[in-house]
Amino acid sequence: MREHELKHFEDLLKERRVQIKKNIEDSMREINDLKDTDVGDEADHASVSTDRMIEQAISTQQMKELSEIEFALNKIRNGSYGICEMCEEEIGFQRLKVKPHARYCIVCREIIEKSAKNK
Repeated sequence: MREHELKHFEDLLKERRVQIKKNIEDSMREINDLKDTDVGDEADHASVSTDRMIEQAISTQQMKELSEIEFALNKIRNGSYGICEMCEEEIGFQRLKVKPHARYCIVCREIIEKSAKNK
C-alpha cells in the first residue's frame, strides 16, 4: 500500500474514532437522562425501558467498532495494516474504503461467516 493511501485510511479511522467517542458520550448521557425520567404508567415505563435497551445496544456496538478502529490504527503503526489476518494477502482497496478497519479480505470474511453460521 502506498504511503498516501495509508495516510488516507489513518485519517478516516481517526475521524471515525472521534465520531464514535462522541456518539458513546451522547448515548451515555441519554441513558442517564432516561434513568432520571419520571414514568407515570406502565406504557411510559415500557417505553423508557425500551429506549434504554436500544441506547445500550447502540453503545455496545459502537464500543466494539471503537476497539476495531484502535486495532487497525495499531496495525498502521506496526506496518501490518491492509493485510488479511487469515490468508496474509492484501485486503482490497475497495473493501478498505468501505470498512477501513477490516481484518479480513472478502474471501476469508465469507469463510468466517459461513463457519459461524454452521456452528
